[in-house]
Amino acid sequence: MEGANHSVVSEFVFLGLTNSWGIQLLLFVFSSMFYVASMMGNSLIMFTVASESHLHSPMYFLLANLSFIDLGFSSVISPKMIYDLFRKHKVISFRGCITQIFFIHVIGGVEMVLLIAMAFDRYVAICKPLHYLTIMSPRMCIFFSVAAWVVGLMHSVVQLIFVVKLPFCGPNVLDSFYCDLPWFIQLACTDTY
Repeated sequence: MEGANHSVVSEFVFLGLTNSWGIQLLLFVFSSMFYVASMMGNSLIMFTVASESHLHSPMYFLLANLSFIDLGFSSVISPKMIYDLFRKHKVISFRGCITQIFFIHVIGGVEMVLLIAMAFDRYVAICKPLHYLTIMSPRMCIFFSVAAWVVGLMHSVVQLIFVVKLPFCGPNVLDSFYCDLPWFIQLACTDTY
């Protein structure tokens, strides 16, 4: 059985944000409004950049990619949190928790590289304006997008390789409303130092 997952825990229980009905209602209203606003705003940015020919430049290409990533980031945590606000028993399966951690870290890694690419784009635009279109060609923009996804996937996979094989046999309560590595690792039945 060497290398096998000895997990006994099949689901994790979230403590959530609060048990107060009034605060849960307030959180539900604000979370739902912000989630819908985020989805609509980022979708509008992507649609505008794609449909308006004047915005087909490297800066707006990267901005549209960032909006796409923000759509994903909002969709990884928010729907489950909003759904769980009024549930008495807030649970997520072991696989669901691993999946949530995977996508949080993929999207976080992609966003980090895209922000670096956007900073580089602005640097080139300000410091080398005459070479801007040569340096920030469509090929370079696609390179930045592909590199962002490769870095995000590698970042997430490397972290999860070490965590998935940990044995989980004891407590299964996460003092949070979503799964992330620090809380997940604390529940392992082994010394994770």
